[in-house]
Amino acid sequence: MASKPVIVFDRVSKWYGPTQVLRDVSLTVMSGERIVVCGPSGSGKSTLIGCINGLQDYERGTIRVTGVTVSEREGTAHDLRAGIGMVFQQFNLFPHLTVLENCTIGPRLVQGIGEDAAVSRAHAVLGRVQIADQAHKYPEQLSGGQQQRVAIARALTMQPRIMLFDEPTSALDPEMIREVLDVMTELASSGITMIVVTHEMGFARHVADRVLMMDRGEIIADEPPSSFFSTAQPNTRVRGFLDQILTH
Repeated sequence: MASKPVIVFDRVSKWYGPTQVLRDVSLTVMSGERIVVCGPSGSGKSTLIGCINGLQDYERGTIRVTGVTVSEREGTAHDLRAGIGMVFQQFNLFPHLTVLENCTIGPRLVQGIGEDAAVSRAHAVLGRVQIADQAHKYPEQLSGGQQQRVAIARALTMQPRIMLFDEPTSALDPEMIREVLDVMTELASSGITMIVVTHEMGFARHVADRVLMMDRGEIIADEPPSSFFSTAQPNTRVRGFLDQILTH
């Protein structure tokens, strides 16, 4: 069966005051695709994915997720968020709740499932991200890499169709980055639709179906990794970005 579009941007623009941060962005993401978004700081990457689940509003154009137009004004964002998981740079875990409680609160309060079912689902997902043995600890007792894996697990307990990652390894020490990327790589193999904002080019090269580069609010490249990372890459802005990031 042919894959269907799940996210469609049609000439989307957004401003922060006088500053335009998205410029007529058009983009189609198919079901099950793994998209990596990269680009310099301030290029609009986080704003792009924030608009998908209504965390960011937009002033012009249209965004449709699973056929539904995203608009806070139309009251659709709340319903859409239930099917979209998001993992941020900071872990945003509830510090007064255990790992298990962090992972059951969403299914219980948002989806209305019972305590036993929520606990069973949470244990299964914590096992999937290889942190089941930490279920009864509090976030402050975990390393940064462990906390980010809990954040991923918490999102997965809502059984989303789409996962969004906003630079999920940028707040981690180098030795903790690999454990989070390994979890994300395993998740990518499951068929879930993923959009990942990251500067981890190894992950982009080996996991992404497409790599997007943004600059000044525009998508200036949208290519498979084999083309994006090619030594024959014709786009000078892409080459300059890669030269800079791969030498650090």
